[in-house]
Amino acid sequence: MDLHQLQVFRSAALNNSFTKASADLHISQSTVSLHIKHLEGELGCPLFIRVGRRAVLSPAGELLVVHAEKIFRDVKNAE
Repeated sequence: MDLHQLQVFRSAALNNSFTKASADLHISQSTVSLHIKHLEGELGCPLFIRVGRRAVLSPAGELLVVHAEKIFRDVKNAE
C-alpha cells in the first residue's frame, strides 16, 4: 500500500463513486478501479460494495477510511 493508492481509496470513499473520484484526482475511472482492485488484493478483502454506479464502503473499507484520514492528517501536520 502506498500513499497514492490510499489517496485514490479515500477519494472514492468520500464520493461513493469511482467516477467522481477519477474527476477529483484527474485520472481515468479505470485507473481508480485498478488502484482499488490492487489495494483489495493486497489487503485480502473487499473495500467497497458495488451498488449500481455507487461504491459503498464495506466494513473493512469503513475501518480503512478512518486510518486513511489519520494518515493524511499526520502527513499534513508533518509538512
